[in-house]
Amino acid sequence: MELLDKLKPLGLLGLRCALAMIFIYHGFPKLTHTHQYVQDFAQYGFPAYFVVIAAMLETFGGALIFIGLFTRLAALLLAGEMVVALCRVHLPAAGLYQLPRYQLPLALAAATFALATTGAGMLSIDYAIFGTRGKSSRRSRSKRED
Repeated sequence: MELLDKLKPLGLLGLRCALAMIFIYHGFPKLTHTHQYVQDFAQYGFPAYFVVIAAMLETFGGALIFIGLFTRLAALLLAGEMVVALCRVHLPAAGLYQLPRYQLPLALAAATFALATTGAGMLSIDYAIFGTRGKSSRRSRSKRED
């Protein structure tokens, strides 16, 4: 398990890059062709300006996750967006037992929430700027108690 612990920064980098690519891929067309998505969003009861919110969140949130800047906040916002998409769009249309029809937003919600709770890792701008400041690990707590 020590070897896997040493690979954690690479694992988080891979997760960030994969998530960023998926979100940018889905967000950029909404950003550049907003009018084409307004009707789709309205079909599910969302106002037209939600297209812009989703487009910006997916495109710029994905970019922030890719470079590892403000990762926790961006990932948390994207996780929230995916939960809304699951609850308002995918689950009502597919039903709980039709997993293949909502597996992507479910996986994205879980992955972004995991990233929000763990952070970007050592290979990120967050780590370069903020380091481990603000984190309270078991090791640092036990050293303070000694």
